[in-house]
Amino acid sequence: METQEKAFIEEVARRDSKGIVKGLEDDGCVLIPNLVDKSKVAEMKNEIDQLIHHEHDNNAINKTNDHFKCVFNRSPYWLQFIDMDGIIDGIEELMGHDCHIIGMSAWRSPPGIGRKYFHIDQLMMPMDSELLLNGHIKLPVYYSTLHFYLSDIDEDLCPTYIVPGSHKSGRAPGHELEKNSETGFLGGDEDSWNGVKARPLLVNAGDGLLFRSEVWHGGSKNNTTDRTRYLLQVHYGRRGVAQRFPPYLEFQYNKDVLDQATDRQLRLLGKHPIGAYG
Repeated sequence: METQEKAFIEEVARRDSKGIVKGLEDDGCVLIPNLVDKSKVAEMKNEIDQLIHHEHDNNAINKTNDHFKCVFNRSPYWLQFIDMDGIIDGIEELMGHDCHIIGMSAWRSPPGIGRKYFHIDQLMMPMDSELLLNGHIKLPVYYSTLHFYLSDIDEDLCPTYIVPGSHKSGRAPGHELEKNSETGFLGGDEDSWNGVKARPLLVNAGDGLLFRSEVWHGGSKNNTTDRTRYLLQVHYGRRGVAQRFPPYLEFQYNKDVLDQATDRQLRLLGKHPIGAYG
């Protein structure tokens, strides 16, 4: 199925690493059409259907919105999605050639699940927006997330809402800078900034979205009666950003995954040379 017009976000080709860099710097996000083909979409959905819940997946009893964490560690199959040609080159240019993944999550959202909640994933430095808008300060990309949409997304099927350019607000939605200096996951009911209002991202199965952590965005409810949204997320961080691999102190890498990973994939999984602080 072809979804509605979606080009309010800059579209770039998967291997256009320069376009990826420019999009994240200017708008905080880029849309990547046809990131994976239809056969790969079907394959990925089937793999998600085979996942089992772990205690640390944060799925409460009777919770029906399936959320699977540390998917990269479940099977070598998932390695191919952490360093996709072109995209990883853009990510490394933005975040350093020693960046790594900080997580990978899969979602399966059935009818009736979800809500609209605007937020940022992480804010390293609250700042006056004028400093960012006039270019006096250019914030590095500390965190980013790559979405693989595995369902055709219309306005009823949990679209991602996003406010392009809002990473230059210097704050989270609903949080005035002078009143709040928190820097973690923050959100509120504010859905527009600098004259730009949040809009739903209507995409086709196989499309991707790459965005930085400071851009205002949010999921939404599955208002359908018979469709489930499938989504894979890969989260990236700079070398100095901690990896988020629950159950943390008890986390152990899957030997099968490590044995089949390339050198680049091993680095993305966390194999770094000794440096400052360890």
